Amino acid sequence: MIDKNDFPILEYDDANTAKLNPGSFQPGRFDTDKMVITFFPEVLKKLIEQDKISMDRVIPGENPVEIYRFSDDPKVLITLGQVGCPACAGNLDLFHEMGVNKVMFCGGGGVLDRDIEVGQLLLVEGAIRDEGFSYHYLPPARVVYTEETTTNRIAEYLDENRIPYLRGLTWTTDAIFRETADKIELRKTEGGKIVEMEQAGCIAVALFRGFEYGALIYGGDDLSGEEWSERGWRSREGIRYDLVNLCKKLVYTI
Repeated sequence: MIDKNDFPILEYDDANTAKLNPGSFQPGRFDTDKMVITFFPEVLKKLIEQDKISMDRVIPGENPVEIYRFSDDPKVLITLGQVGCPACAGNLDLFHEMGVNKVMFCGGGGVLDRDIEVGQLLLVEGAIRDEGFSYHYLPPARVVYTEETTTNRIAEYLDENRIPYLRGLTWTTDAIFRETADKIELRKTEGGKIVEMEQAGCIAVALFRGFEYGALIYGGDDLSGEEWSERGWRSREGIRYDLVNLCKKLVYTI
């Protein structure tokens, strides 16, 4: 049933099926339910060069999606996430249809607090929904929260292994060139620690479809000051490589 509203984006329909569904593509199924989604292409390249991952399949389309699996642990798949909720979270819905039920996401984002150092991990507890995709999966709300039990299991693993991290919200936005000073300050007051483009949508898909999802985002560029600072965050190869391998382990805990 559709909740009518003056604004189309707020007209949520709770129907379980649509005219086009993930199963409409007949993509076939994986023989495992575990996946890591990363935004670090250089890490994937390195893992390929080291023979630590191998190609599982390519999902065809206008933007083909390459799926790999770890050589030393074939139960874990890994793929490169695509930018933005429609691409990244849309693919996540498809992966679930193919049998994936446990997903760890790892990426980087712009920090809203300069005290968050480059490489510091944020365990995502939820996302401020400043995008459009999530509103088609869940009723309107300002924030979408991760499943608390799943997030707590990730936290327990990090604590047990003495891996430092923060917990909190991200700010998910579609428009990187409209992260204005006033919006940044507002999102900070709401608890936003890092800005990115996918979490609200991915969390919404996981909640709507009913599967386990967790995310670790590391502090990257800095939006907290008068001027934007790149901080060389894309060159932190060691952090990014280690984070992928951490998520490979975490996918078993969720």
